[in-house]
Amino acid sequence: MKTYTVNTNGICAMQISFSLEKGNIYNIKFLGGCPGNTSALSKILEGTSAQRVVDLLKGNDCDGKGTSCADQLARGVEKALLEK
Repeated sequence: MKTYTVNTNGICAMQISFSLEKGNIYNIKFLGGCPGNTSALSKILEGTSAQRVVDLLKGNDCDGKGTSCADQLARGVEKALLEK
């Protein structure tokens, strides 16, 4: 299992970490952000296909910021998938 860290920009969460194994995402952790939303995302997505996470969450906007915690997680996962 490989762990990745995303340093965020323009959102409340300062950093996101996650692990990938056999194409699935695990151990999603947000440093900062809205605790209810980020902990729910982490629980809901545990064990989900990494590509599905990208497909579902990329482009999700938070209050007109042009991005969100979910969007930046998706972008980080997409980048990790391209590194393989």
